[in-house]
Amino acid sequence: MEIDRFQVLRTDASGMPLEWIGYQEAAKLYHLEQVAYSCGSPLFVLRGGYNARTGKRSVIEVNSILATFGSPGNGYRIDQGYTPPLNNPALFRRDNHLCLYCGQRFFQRDLSRDHVTPLSQGGLDHWNNVVTSCKRCNNHKAGHTPEQAGVQLLAIPFTPTHAEYVYLQGRRVLSDQMEFLRAHFPRKSPLHQRLD
Repeated sequence: MEIDRFQVLRTDASGMPLEWIGYQEAAKLYHLEQVAYSCGSPLFVLRGGYNARTGKRSVIEVNSILATFGSPGNGYRIDQGYTPPLNNPALFRRDNHLCLYCGQRFFQRDLSRDHVTPLSQGGLDHWNNVVTSCKRCNNHKAGHTPEQAGVQLLAIPFTPTHAEYVYLQGRRVLSDQMEFLRAHFPRKSPLHQRLD
C-alpha cells in the first residue's frame, strides 16, 4: 500500500471539515496532542521507536477523519462571508469535468475556465461567473455571453461552501470521508445530484 496515496480529512473539534492532510501531519497532530477524536476507517498504523525504560514501541493508528483542537492551520476563515479561492482543478471537479456548453466529459488538460459574462464585458473572475468549458466551445464563445454566441449554458455556476470546497480539493476521497463531507453540504447543493 502506498501511504502517500491517502489523505486524512481534518476537522475541528465540532466536526466541521477544515482541510486534507497527509500522514506526516496526522502523526504530528497526535504527537502534539491536538487530536480531539478520530472516526472513519483506519488508514495506517505508524510504528516508531522503543521506549528505553518500558521497552514498549510507540504506535499511532491514523483514521481517515481526525477532529482537532484549535483553528485551521491553512488560514481559511470559515464564516458566513467565506469564499473559497477559485482554481481550475476545483472548478473542473465542481462541474464534473463536463463542458457546460456541449455537455461532453473531458480530461482536465482539454478543459478551460470560461467566464459566462466575459471579463471584457465587465464580468468577474468569480465562482458564480465561471464554468468549465472545452477549449473548442470556449474558442467559439470567445468574448461573448452565451446568448450573444448562440450557445446554451447547461448548469448554473455556484460558489461552493467550505465543506464542498474541501471535497473539491480532495485527491482520492474515501467513501466514509465522502459520507462525512456530504452531511455538511447544503441541502440544495448541486453536488448532491452530481455525486449520486
